[in-house]
Amino acid sequence: MRVYVPLTLSGLAEAHKTGELGAESVLAYAVTPALREWYLSDDIEELEYAALSRAALASLRLLAKDPGAPRRRVVVAVDVPDNTAASDPDRGLDPAALGEVRVTGPLPLGKAAAVHVDADDAEADVAAAAEALEAADAGDDDAQFVVDGAEDHELLWYATQEIPQLVGSDS
Repeated sequence: MRVYVPLTLSGLAEAHKTGELGAESVLAYAVTPALREWYLSDDIEELEYAALSRAALASLRLLAKDPGAPRRRVVVAVDVPDNTAASDPDRGLDPAALGEVRVTGPLPLGKAAAVHVDADDAEADVAAAAEALEAADAGDDDAQFVVDGAEDHELLWYATQEIPQLVGSDS
């Protein structure tokens, strides 16, 4: 199963340093039954894109909590055994939890298939969206418009070998 782990560039740098996306339990997004029902598509590529988009929104939430992190959303795509990722049945129909799964056990960065990161030119829109997120969650339509502006930027695909350049490390 492919899961999408939301991070920030700071979080990616830490994962690069430690070699792990998480040691015990990692929040990620995947094609779950609830996501399939919500998205109304049988096309696996469209469903995986929907899961990636959910992870990008979760990355934006991480940025909203970490004002010092560079204003670029980061999502790491990782292939994990099906039995290590599970959705919470009590949250399955919660719109905020669509596609959400918990991956148990250590999640080595070496298992990553790819990294998706905003381009530099998205930073201003992502920064504005992170600032507007709380108001958007409270129902402010203007703030939601700002958040949607960040979603207009496609995340760029990077090979895992490019992580050192993304995080500014020579190792």
